Amino acid sequence: MIRLGLVGIGKIARDQHVPALANSGDFDLAATASRHGRVEGVESHSTVAAMLAARPDIRAVSLCTPPAGRFEQALDVIRAGRDLMLEKPPAATVSEVEALAQEARRQGTVLFTTWHSREAAEIDAARDWLAGRRIDAVRIRWMENIRQWHPGQDWILAAGGFGVFDPGINALSIATRILPSPLTVLDAVLEVPSNRASPIAAQIRFRTGDATGDARLDFLQTGQQTWDIEVDTDAGMLRLGMGGSVLELPGEIPISGENQEYPRLYSRFAELVRSRQSDVDLRPLQFVADAFMIADRRIVQPFEF
Repeated sequence: MIRLGLVGIGKIARDQHVPALANSGDFDLAATASRHGRVEGVESHSTVAAMLAARPDIRAVSLCTPPAGRFEQALDVIRAGRDLMLEKPPAATVSEVEALAQEARRQGTVLFTTWHSREAAEIDAARDWLAGRRIDAVRIRWMENIRQWHPGQDWILAAGGFGVFDPGINALSIATRILPSPLTVLDAVLEVPSNRASPIAAQIRFRTGDATGDARLDFLQTGQQTWDIEVDTDAGMLRLGMGGSVLELPGEIPISGENQEYPRLYSRFAELVRSRQSDVDLRPLQFVADAFMIADRRIVQPFEF
């Protein structure tokens, strides 16, 4: 068992990381670091530095704090010689991740930038079906209710919080995994509440190979939530629904599987730790950065939780 420290005991840690670790055959949750959160029965510390100093036996760390401000924590972990797994998005900027990857190589530690939606049940099957097929068009619809999924989390609409791209980057992580050609941003429109710094909705046109794509992200979806990707090909339309857990192919009965995203992430992290290899993929984050760079920003009505 690999002794692991979990940093940032918030909603995502409680909902996903703690249960996955409780059932892991690879990791022993040895300690946590968080300003406010605790995990019952697990040693707790108020800072990453305190946890690392108190527990030299901890070999790996999983970092679940918001991306803004995460860089220094990640550096502390790497410079302490511990292997590091980063919750998505891995950092506030592309250059921060590149600096962390360089420092990990210098220190001889493992760095894993995770994209949990890539581990959804039918992602691999979708990628395999699209391989070698002509892509004609792509449509991404990622629409959810911020009040349901991020209640009171003002940081997500602050500068560096990504706004609607916090969930939207999940769709982009899937698209960059399953589509055979790279994605490049053509243009974008970001809707930013007048009292916030980050967008609450976005529309992006992009290119992949010779095809164009359209992504619509919305943080104000009520009723049924939408996490869908459709790909038109020379063999018909592929549709991934429910965040990648349902796959519809032309002329076939839809298939679905149970999502085991976080258990799969921790299994992958264990493989990387034991093989001493890093896994750093910046493509989803680069797409978001490109969209922010060229977007038409439109101010919309204020938003309050």
